[in-house]
Amino acid sequence: MDLKKRRRRRSKLELLLFLLATFNTLFMLSIARNLTPPINWVVKETSYTRLCSAKKILTVNGLFPGPTLHVHKGDTLIVYVHNQARYNITIHWHGVRQPGNPWSDGAAYITQCPIRPGEKFRYEVIFSREEGTLWWHAHSDWSRATVHGPIIVYPKTGASYPFPKPHAEHSLVLASWFKDDVMDVIRTALVNGGDTNSADAFTINGQPGDLYKCSMEGTFKFLVAPRKLYLLRIINAIINEEMFFGVAGHSLTVVGMDGAYLKPFNTSYIMVAPGQTIDVLIEADQPPGPYYMAAKPYVGVNYGYNNISATAIFQYSADCTNSFRPSLLPDLPAYMDTNSATQFTKNLRALADQNHPIHVPMSVDVRLNVVVALNLLPCVNNSCKGPYGSRISASLNNVSFVEPSTDILSAYYRKVRGVYATRFPREPPVKYNYTAEKLGNEVLASRPGTEVSVVKYNAAVEVVFQGTNALSAAENHPMHLHGYSFYAVGSGLGNFDEAKDPENYNLVDPPELNTVGVPKNGWAAVRFRANNPGVWLMHCHLERHMSWGMEGAVIVRNGRSRNTRLRRPPRYLNPC
Repeated sequence: MDLKKRRRRRSKLELLLFLLATFNTLFMLSIARNLTPPINWVVKETSYTRLCSAKKILTVNGLFPGPTLHVHKGDTLIVYVHNQARYNITIHWHGVRQPGNPWSDGAAYITQCPIRPGEKFRYEVIFSREEGTLWWHAHSDWSRATVHGPIIVYPKTGASYPFPKPHAEHSLVLASWFKDDVMDVIRTALVNGGDTNSADAFTINGQPGDLYKCSMEGTFKFLVAPRKLYLLRIINAIINEEMFFGVAGHSLTVVGMDGAYLKPFNTSYIMVAPGQTIDVLIEADQPPGPYYMAAKPYVGVNYGYNNISATAIFQYSADCTNSFRPSLLPDLPAYMDTNSATQFTKNLRALADQNHPIHVPMSVDVRLNVVVALNLLPCVNNSCKGPYGSRISASLNNVSFVEPSTDILSAYYRKVRGVYATRFPREPPVKYNYTAEKLGNEVLASRPGTEVSVVKYNAAVEVVFQGTNALSAAENHPMHLHGYSFYAVGSGLGNFDEAKDPENYNLVDPPELNTVGVPKNGWAAVRFRANNPGVWLMHCHLERHMSWGMEGAVIVRNGRSRNTRLRRPPRYLNPC
């Protein structure tokens, strides 16, 4: 055999060995990352009938609520989203850390440009330490009103729950229903500068319940067997309201929240804010019959919200009277019962055992004191319909966020100037009595801006969110940080006292959340380790507040090693 033939054979052998090694590497990576078969979603308009009339709503695969994702801890999902609707769309995987991968976080104009009508996007959803109930939702305009669904993160294969195994489990998604097109609702509010319309109904798993007109037949029923234990995964996908929830005649045992476990405690009701999820155990230990499950809003200010409870039915399968409606509603707190809302949150403690350790920073490198407030933006000749002829705005430290023309993440990665500024104030520019009964007009003005806070990798960060009574509109603000869970180390009513309040922090077993409620006329403090590089949105999960500018972004710098750096962008990114 001549030298040329030997070289060709050796080249072929080397190529074959290289391909085998590459295949083996990819195979091992897929095992390590627990890749699951790709999922295809189509966002489209679908006709639904509620409250005696039909309308078209945005859906994923025609479903409201949308499809449930079932994964195990540490899995990775590939989801192809095809936009066949009239509006831009993005999908956010709420509570999923996405280590080093904000490219798939789905916050419009923060981490990606929206998916335009007729286009598609490939999301890589990387699960890491999350375990429990999370959810996904649209993150562009108010599309999430109907574009949302559960994410169930089971323990790793072979592992079990840290509580008694339930006989069965079910997701309960709380949502808003507007008779008008939600895009028209938000468009009108932004043009006029006044407040938004409240929802016409609340729903449980897509149904308002039989207290609303034309809703008897569609009321959601959950069939149970006597003396069996059930796990309810409750998700608040509602646009603008915190909700009380309970089951008539039954006690609830809270065991998890926001994709992490809690020390179990018994309660007759829960309070769940938009963006939050709560896992509860319930035993079917009452005489067989139909029992109402109900959800009604908790509101800090009475804006004329719909006061009718959304209902579903906890139905014993052995009951022979299942054609009748339940007789009693659960005894839920009143709509403006701040004491009950506060008392519930005081019971939240992390499980904090050897299998579920917590890592609360004991000291702090970076502290952000962030005032969350409603404000006013002047209009020409007092032409707007808000107070004093101005436009209602909302802000963090008096900065009312302005959506950029392209996404901040791409600008940051490619070092494009002029898209955002890094001067977000770490202290409120004006200090005053934030929770005073009457506030002067000098604290009501905000300034528009696209500003971010920059944090070094692995810094220990504390954020104190301070609520206000500006415009006499004190509310409970559910603050959500993308890319992270944080430890809710403290909260209280009134103004935060930097000298005294930290002495009462819970640094032993604080709950690990991704959305924290800032009490009405109060404050909440959270801590986390900034170990997930990238650009991450921080915002109030009341949609009208976010639309008015109550949001900002945190840029976490790269670490030194490859595993602590922001990943490269995918090959295809949607243009703005």
